[in-house]
Amino acid sequence: MRPTAKFSISFGLVTIPVAAYNATDTSASVSFVRIHTADGGRVRNQPVCSREGVEISPDEIGRGYRTKDDTVVPLSDDDLGALPLPTAKTLTILAFVAGGDIDPLQMGKGYYLGIDGPAAAKPYVLLRDAMERHQRVGLGKIALHGRETLAMIRPVEGALVMQVLLWPHQIRPMDGVLPEREVRVAANEVRAAETLMDSFGELSEDDVHDHYREALEEIVSAKLAHRAPEFAAGEDRPAGQVMDLMAALQDSVRAAKESRGEAADGEKAGTGGTAKKTAAKRSAARKGAAQKTAAAKKTAARTASGAKDAKPAAVAKKAAGAGRGRRAG
Repeated sequence: MRPTAKFSISFGLVTIPVAAYNATDTSASVSFVRIHTADGGRVRNQPVCSREGVEISPDEIGRGYRTKDDTVVPLSDDDLGALPLPTAKTLTILAFVAGGDIDPLQMGKGYYLGIDGPAAAKPYVLLRDAMERHQRVGLGKIALHGRETLAMIRPVEGALVMQVLLWPHQIRPMDGVLPEREVRVAANEVRAAETLMDSFGELSEDDVHDHYREALEEIVSAKLAHRAPEFAAGEDRPAGQVMDLMAALQDSVRAAKESRGEAADGEKAGTGGTAKKTAAKRSAARKGAAQKTAAAKKTAARTASGAKDAKPAAVAKKAAGAGRGRRAG
């Protein structure tokens, strides 16, 4: 691994020459190229001079600073090297603070810091061990790639890591982000949400796996092989507006426990037991309703049968009465 920069860390009167190495690999992420949809040809960005309208080779491209009135001033490497900034070659630690005091929004690119020469080994280890025991991170400023930036240094697994930080003015205000009206939640809803958080458990290896990249590679392979992509059947997650927040939280806790095979423990704790009792009550209610329906049907059948028997009897009685009347006449 080749270093991207070399400088020194200034820790009081202690100087530590270090080499910075990229800690992240952006090439491993999913990326696309632009193509002409008509024939699949690549669409490239060609560096063209805005004045001459001709393509420029890389060795003819330099830096320029654009002023507020849109004037571009050319700057060479010698111009930048002459900047009277101590941070151009030295990261001066200005303060040691708790890691939790750093706003995650300020976190930028990370670098591994290695020693630059044998003489740097002892002060390197000294700074690392002191920060580990004191549970602090170092804050300073460094000029990297033509610009000065804030930086945080912290110990990670026996090494020093530098994290580039954004300036405070680069963090945008949250205007228009918060709800327009005040929203209140009940204490039992907060407790239910905390219970749901506890039920999530630890991250698994599958949780930190890039499934999107894997699925994308399957689609590409299928297209090259002129076949349909093959994907494992996944579980569909319900979507839509949550009407009963408390019920959704309780159902989420049960689902999280069942996904880890903890349904039995949940029953002992009361969550699963309550669900089991509820299911039993619903089953009994359905059984009772079925029995009532069957009884009603039997009663209706007997009533209908009685009505059928009563009708012929009434007809016979009427006929007999009419016969007596004729004889009497």
